[in-house]
Amino acid sequence: MELQPRSREQIIRLIKKGVDIPNPLTLDIGGEINIDRISDAGVKIYPGCRIYGEKTVIAAGVQIGAEGPVTIDNCQIGPDVELKGGYFKQSIFLEKAKMGLGAHVREGCILEEEANGAHCVGLKQTILFPFVTLGSLINFCDCLMAGGTSRKDHSEVGSSYIHFNFTPDGNKTTPSLIGDVQRGVMLNQPLIFLGGQGGMVGPLRLGYGAVVAAGSILRHDVPEDNKMIIGKAPVGKVLNITPGSYKNISRVIQNNFLYLANLTALERWYAKVRKLFFKEQEFGEFMYDGLMDKISSAKKERTKRLEAMAIKIDDSMRTHGTNRKASNGKQEFVDNREKISSLFLVSEESEQESDFCHQFLDGFRKHKEKHGGGYINIIQSLPAGVSEKGVRWLNQVIENRCQNAAALVPGLKLFKKQ
Repeated sequence: MELQPRSREQIIRLIKKGVDIPNPLTLDIGGEINIDRISDAGVKIYPGCRIYGEKTVIAAGVQIGAEGPVTIDNCQIGPDVELKGGYFKQSIFLEKAKMGLGAHVREGCILEEEANGAHCVGLKQTILFPFVTLGSLINFCDCLMAGGTSRKDHSEVGSSYIHFNFTPDGNKTTPSLIGDVQRGVMLNQPLIFLGGQGGMVGPLRLGYGAVVAAGSILRHDVPEDNKMIIGKAPVGKVLNITPGSYKNISRVIQNNFLYLANLTALERWYAKVRKLFFKEQEFGEFMYDGLMDKISSAKKERTKRLEAMAIKIDDSMRTHGTNRKASNGKQEFVDNREKISSLFLVSEESEQESDFCHQFLDGFRKHKEKHGGGYINIIQSLPAGVSEKGVRWLNQVIENRCQNAAALVPGLKLFKKQ
């Protein structure tokens, strides 16, 4: 086998740099790859791998392809990450994240520290907080999962689990919040357990400490904490349906607003807190840029899906001759879809949010300076009073976005107390 000219030059440079490449003749390294963004400390690229993308970053200690060939396309890969086999595109992996053989990780994924999956896991637009563990044979696209405090106390998704993220009407307004951002980032919440051979129908919300029995299919929100959930199989029957009727649209839109607001809170957390730690890391600037790019991508994806559904609802109302003034908020949603998107895409900060942020950051910076250590250690050692201020700040970000969006669709009666 003769190396292509671009691969030959790139591979020779990597070998001279100190990257461990046992069989260089089997690799394909894109000419657009910036070799200066690949570490020379403990990186190993096994036979059969392909690495592309001008934004690709590979930090120290990364192991690529230990169990099978790997394709990487514009990913940012942090220290000591292991991508053992599969396809990885436009996603980011923070320190010690791992994915097993047969992984299929597509655009917009964030795997934070020590998040991991076993073999044959499919992800897209998925965010996993530290320590979250996925078993084998899983499809887990369009969701955010948090919970757990360590590798021994982690949120878990059992093998053969599916997050159902596509509706019969062809919509993907189905993102699920498994945990939340404002408490999840503090790394002090109870783990969440999703039993194997099960699934959830998005968009869905689940509280911390939830234990879902194996084989259960979740179809309803359970946002309360510390609940045991045993799914009930639906009774077999044949019913008439009206395609495109969108009867239960309020819950769907409310959960989408909540998801987008949580993404905004996570974006703020990354910008105000995580950025301080990336400054201290190898390739930290590029890792941070990659992280913010994924959050931006996630918000654009969710608003795009909401707008697409609004257009379908508009078509449906015309087809069925729905009285637009008596549409229970559907027309408001259709008419204001672009304004709703802009609320979440534009990162404006209220005065109260700013005040709460400064109160948290004051205590956080003092603790960081005094305590020392890496991100996980610092966050988990925060005094309770400081972490509570952080939760209050991020919760304010979420509430403001949800209230402002709900005000544009008063007919849907969103976020009303039950």
